Amino acid sequence: MSTSEILLLGAIAGFTIYLGLPIGRVRNPAPRLRAMLNAMAIGILLFLLWDVLAGAIEPVEDAVKEASDHGGSWLRVIGLGATMTAGVAVGLLTLVYYERWLDARSAASRPVGPGAAIASPTRLRAIDRLTEPQRLAFFIALGIGLHNFSEGLAIGQAAASDEISLALLLIIGFGLHNATEGFGIVAPISAAGEVPSWGFLALMGLIGGGPTFLGTVVGQAWVNDWLFIAFLALAAGSILYVVIELLGVARKLGYKELLCWGILLGLFLGFATDMVLVAAGA
Repeated sequence: MSTSEILLLGAIAGFTIYLGLPIGRVRNPAPRLRAMLNAMAIGILLFLLWDVLAGAIEPVEDAVKEASDHGGSWLRVIGLGATMTAGVAVGLLTLVYYERWLDARSAASRPVGPGAAIASPTRLRAIDRLTEPQRLAFFIALGIGLHNFSEGLAIGQAAASDEISLALLLIIGFGLHNATEGFGIVAPISAAGEVPSWGFLALMGLIGGGPTFLGTVVGQAWVNDWLFIAFLALAAGSILYVVIELLGVARKLGYKELLCWGILLGLFLGFATDMVLVAAGA
């Protein structure tokens, strides 16, 4: 299989995320449906959090085993562990303080006095003008994009090692995986009863799915444990932030029983698509 064919399939694996995005266009969903959609998104993201942390810690554990057998370096263990810790911290805290900065900026830019209604919206940048649910969807897409970059690395590395059958199975598995992730992106918007534009959905799909293709490109040329851990750790931190925010949305919506059922269903969906990757030996 040629490089161009692998890259094309890597792009397809990433952009199956668009399959789940149109549900965000459902108008006036019932309150119980909003609660269920939000809860399922939490379940899917909890699975992804477990998935990325498990992937990030694996190279660290391998380094510990090598060092324990006196064939590896403890400095490498410390370095990899520090990379993972820093990545999670940066992924989480960057979004916390960025959200605070955006809120402060929006408040400072809000006009007062005569003519306030027409004064400042044009001075705000695009992200400043997003509603709170849209901003949360953006953060979800960002976290998923970081995660999907690492998936692309796996596809590219398998292809570079001439393990074409493995690469194809990874593409199928990640493609199924990404289809559920698109649903997770639009869940907070649906929960708020908003109807996003097609342009907004297209942009979120690009942010969330595009990195799979980029990771495939990089993985075919070059990859190492440090890069792999860094992107997974950043993804874990950002996903953790989003889960915390979605739990806040769930508390406002109520329906505690639906929350539990929705989270379980989201988790089961995540693990079900992961079984394809297990079958591939990944």
